[in-house]
Amino acid sequence: MKLASLNAGRDGKLVLVSRDLTRMVSVSDIAPTLQFALDNWRELHGALQARYEALESGSISAEPFNQADCASPLPRAYHWADGSAYVNHVELVRKARNAEMPETFWTDPLMYQGGSDTFLAPRAPIVMPQSEGFGIDFEAEIAVIVDDVPMGVSPEQALSYIRLVMLVNDVSLRGLIPAELAKGFGFYQSKPSSAFSPVCVTLDELGEAWQAGKLHLPLLSHLNGELFGKPNAGVDMTFHFGQLIAHAAKTRPLVAGTIIGSGTVSNKLNDGPGKPVKEGGVGYSCIAEIRMIETIQQGKPSTPFMDFGDSIQIEMLDNNGQSIFGRIEQVVQKA
Repeated sequence: MKLASLNAGRDGKLVLVSRDLTRMVSVSDIAPTLQFALDNWRELHGALQARYEALESGSISAEPFNQADCASPLPRAYHWADGSAYVNHVELVRKARNAEMPETFWTDPLMYQGGSDTFLAPRAPIVMPQSEGFGIDFEAEIAVIVDDVPMGVSPEQALSYIRLVMLVNDVSLRGLIPAELAKGFGFYQSKPSSAFSPVCVTLDELGEAWQAGKLHLPLLSHLNGELFGKPNAGVDMTFHFGQLIAHAAKTRPLVAGTIIGSGTVSNKLNDGPGKPVKEGGVGYSCIAEIRMIETIQQGKPSTPFMDFGDSIQIEMLDNNGQSIFGRIEQVVQKA
């Protein structure tokens, strides 16, 4: 199934979306919101699946689907935790701050709990009071939404609790991160509201691309209209989603609707940092990575962070070139 939440009230109006993202059908008689569907997934899944199959077969009437009408699939959530499954990214970004990376980062996932009260719609602007000194950056990621997860679940068991998959732009303010982390108490101001893809999908929609808790397809990022990154989300992912969920649930249960992010998708090249797309590489899923590589090669970064008027588009295509989740499209605006 493919599901979306139309802009309506605080928690959106749940609809089912056709596989080609052109048509939709209401399911308000089954579940008014996605959170309601997740809270009652076992009881409602069959009815939702039957409605989706009817939508795909054309046996019920449908309306045109417009991605611009969407809120985040979950406009707000009980819990949002973002990991750093691509340790190559972690290593590069820490080097940019002149911070050593402990060896344990390769064996124990890094994770922070972010604000989940105000997720941005996939076409909503990134509104900031200023750009100078903030280091506004995008981070293209994969995320999963889980059912109720018991405390102490194993990584293998954790995979069975994944209900939906979607894309994320985890907006980061790189200029604020070092001072915040120096306090020893984690991110807050440096991690404003994240944006999610227009559509979230069940695992069966991903076919063979979903293997062992990883999504093996390129994640495309276009910065100001130019292809900036196309790393494969299934490559160089040190921790699969089962491991990330188990890490989050080590000392607490997770409620239905909890979102777990992968962290910035990042690929290596010959055991080293990747190359820009224009140099034949797969590029990057954030600006911080290319700035670190420029620093290594040139002594200082030359690619600027985002400024007012800059745009970012994030999307994933299947092997037939069809958009799976729809497209995140955002422009940086001054508050």
